[in-house]
Amino acid sequence: QVQLVESGGGLVQPGGSLRLSCAVAGRTVSSGTSAWFRQAPGKEREFLAGMRLTDRATNYRDSVRYRFTISRDIAKNGVYLQMNNLKPEDTAVYYCAMSLRNLITSARGTANEYEYWGQGTQVTVSS
Repeated sequence: QVQLVESGGGLVQPGGSLRLSCAVAGRTVSSGTSAWFRQAPGKEREFLAGMRLTDRATNYRDSVRYRFTISRDIAKNGVYLQMNNLKPEDTAVYYCAMSLRNLITSARGTANEYEYWGQGTQVTVSS
């Protein structure tokens, strides 16, 4: 019954910013774990950012740390990814994911730990 719907992707120039949204239905964003992943053509799906929703503990992939920020809004029941200083290598399909479990840091970056996924939204960084 849990459904995730991403939005906010699109075309942006290098150095630009985008804010991705993940609307969550059927579950609050007050507990469990939420994350963002991406997958570029010909590459594996890779972890970007995760948040344990109970206490807002976060962890990030090294290549996006300080550029990307994961957040949640309990009132709006959404999860967000603010992406700044975008680079061409950030071009990919971006996915929102959720687990009902409170994942520790090591598990939080593993795609198989998440039972719910959105359909993905395309982000293209190009001049």
